[in-house]
Amino acid sequence: IVGVIATALMALIGRGDLAIAAVLFVVANVAIASSFVFYDSLLPHIARPEELDRVSTAGYAIGYLGGGVLLLLNLAWILAPGLWGLPGTVAAIKLSFISVAVWWLAFSVPLLRIVPEPSARNADGTARVSPATAFVEAWRALLALRRLPNAFLMLVAFLLYNDGIQTIIRMAAIYGAEIGIDQNAQILAFVVVQFVGVPFSFLFGALATRLGAKRAVFLSLAVYTGISVLGYFMTSAWHFFALAFLVGTVQGGSQALSRSMFARMIPRHRTSEYFGFFSVFEKFAGIAGPALFAVSVSLFGSSRMAILDRKSTRLNSSH
Repeated sequence: IVGVIATALMALIGRGDLAIAAVLFVVANVAIASSFVFYDSLLPHIARPEELDRVSTAGYAIGYLGGGVLLLLNLAWILAPGLWGLPGTVAAIKLSFISVAVWWLAFSVPLLRIVPEPSARNADGTARVSPATAFVEAWRALLALRRLPNAFLMLVAFLLYNDGIQTIIRMAAIYGAEIGIDQNAQILAFVVVQFVGVPFSFLFGALATRLGAKRAVFLSLAVYTGISVLGYFMTSAWHFFALAFLVGTVQGGSQALSRSMFARMIPRHRTSEYFGFFSVFEKFAGIAGPALFAVSVSLFGSSRMAILDRKSTRLNSSH
């Protein structure tokens, strides 16, 4: 709800409202990141162990489809506002923020009303964890990771290889602009990633059934490594689209199977706490990756060597 409200309020941002825009952007991102923790923690409670990979990858596939459909609609408004009866591009952008908020709320209703979850209360009706003891319980859960070595190793590995994945996602626009790819082409490439991700996320669910989730993740990381090498030689728009297609083939599968693998390794009665750790490790990847990218750019004067640097991160994490 907090994220929906923050997103809707972005429609009120005017020219020069940098502080308001920054605050709303931060609030919306904190809200969606927090909601993902609870969303992910429901996975072991709605799917049997043998179904985790397929349910997780299907979730990513449907998410790509929903995000892609709305993105196409928003782009249609922004690129041709007159065809939709809108007075201009600014009005189309403001309407897009409102549409995202409505879309977010509407598709949250089935989750909130239908999907079951374990009770957060003891048999006598008291809360298992109170706000006053939440940090204490989280600390105990962190200490308990010593008794879950595979889960801890998974978190460390996820931090390393997701560092490379998130850096590719976040730095693609900067790298594309540096080599002369215009903004419209970059947006279209992002749409390609969304829709390519739908069938390939389902495909990775099937691959996990045949090969195992770990091998399927290794396969996705090998493709990402190839993307980094090819990205170094990229010079034209069609190269950018080809790499966007390749990213779409593995992005959903790598993240969805990482989630389902971790879900198998943690106690079912503490999934929210452990997926909280999972989210923290994921966010650190979003900080470290771009920072190392920036260091590589300053050292070598180009984003090309930074792209290859992401390759070495993934190779090391695979070992």
